[in-house]
Amino acid sequence: MDGAALRAAFRAASGRDAEAVAFAPGRVNLIGEHTDYNDGFVLPAAVDRGVAVAARRVPGDTFTLHALDLGQSCTFSRGAFARDPHHPWANYFQGVVWALSGRGIEVPACEAAVTGDLPRGAGLSSSAAYEVAALLVLRALGGLALSSLDVAKLAREAENGFVGVACGIMDQMASTFGAAGRALLIDCRSLAHQTVEIPPGLAIVVVNSGVHHELASSEYNKRRAECEEGVRILSSLRAGIRALRDVDPDDEARFFAKLPPVVRKRCRHIVSENARVLAAVTALRAGDTTRLKVLLAASHFSLRDDYEVSCPELDVLVDLALAHPACHGARLTGAGFGGSTVNLVDASSVAPFSGAVAAGYRERTGRTAEILVFEPSAGARLL
Repeated sequence: MDGAALRAAFRAASGRDAEAVAFAPGRVNLIGEHTDYNDGFVLPAAVDRGVAVAARRVPGDTFTLHALDLGQSCTFSRGAFARDPHHPWANYFQGVVWALSGRGIEVPACEAAVTGDLPRGAGLSSSAAYEVAALLVLRALGGLALSSLDVAKLAREAENGFVGVACGIMDQMASTFGAAGRALLIDCRSLAHQTVEIPPGLAIVVVNSGVHHELASSEYNKRRAECEEGVRILSSLRAGIRALRDVDPDDEARFFAKLPPVVRKRCRHIVSENARVLAAVTALRAGDTTRLKVLLAASHFSLRDDYEVSCPELDVLVDLALAHPACHGARLTGAGFGGSTVNLVDASSVAPFSGAVAAGYRERTGRTAEILVFEPSAGARLL
């Protein structure tokens, strides 16, 4: 994103120069869906589009926010935190100030402007990118001694505790620690992470279904509660189970029949998905695209059948992609209930792949798919 253009837009909106400008990338998750809040493994990649925030300090306790893409502005006051139903986009910035305050960290009041080039509702985690960029700006304005891991944790805290979405930490970690040309394997229990090279002959193609179901947030929280119920029951049957991360195939064979049918399906997805993430890392490192395609497809089918977060449009997109000879893996990415699919495609065949999928989608659903081609990106940074 062009830092100079954002500085000029900030000057136009506020009449003053920005003191700090930060960019944080969105992310696409290659595999490992809904495992993050179950202490599991995930394999996202930061992308070369995201959210940028510019800000300057102001006296007093009032924060002024401008959404440049929406042409809207609003204010909130320190010590009077409350979600803004008229400007929901402002809750993410207010949330990070709230999270900092909860830790006893006071940042200077500021005037800030936000802009982004991630499509909303596509499952590319624009909210986490916004939170991370806001934290980098506030860290710069306040001279705060916050590590990159602190930034990721605070961004998640804002999303969980203020915005009200019970997400795990994958999105914030990916936005913070992304690396060019590489995916990021994250252990969501220890927060240990390592980069994994994406073979240079593969392109990441995201296909936005154009579908966004309003029930996504409530259903997301419901899935999390169902997993917690599974842990509660399983931990009473075997010691040492603190999260579904701790469940192994022997446990599944011995105990899953004792779970309620819906909870059993949710748990089966998480346990199998954790194994698929680690197998996908092995396949990437070996350049085994045949195995990779099987793993990503299995992930989608598990999300469709056991976790029940797909929708007909996403299923059509995956079917079309898997049928194309240039495709080396396809699945829904993000929370589900609409949004996007992620596809690993021969870099030399992105155009014919994209054309075939778009045409097939239009024919089978009457909808227009948005095709986005991404490069794995470096993580959040000051501009």
